[in-house]
Amino acid sequence: DTIDRSCWEIDRNFLLRLRDRERKLLKKIDEALLRIEAGTFGVCEECGEEINEKRLKVRPVATLCIACKEDQELNEKLMS
Repeated sequence: DTIDRSCWEIDRNFLLRLRDRERKLLKKIDEALLRIEAGTFGVCEECGEEINEKRLKVRPVATLCIACKEDQELNEKLMS
């Protein structure tokens, strides 16, 4: 019936979003492994400074230091 179909659609959409997030995370992990091999892991891609160890422990795939990430988020907020 309609309710069953709606529940099925909601579940399907949720699973698709979950798989997409997993796919993106796996890509970021692969990129982090490449940075380790290249010797650039833990270096901010924006300013070239070292990314704080605490940040890397919380988010090992981070490519920006806190200051550059905050600047990026502020710019994104201003653009929207």
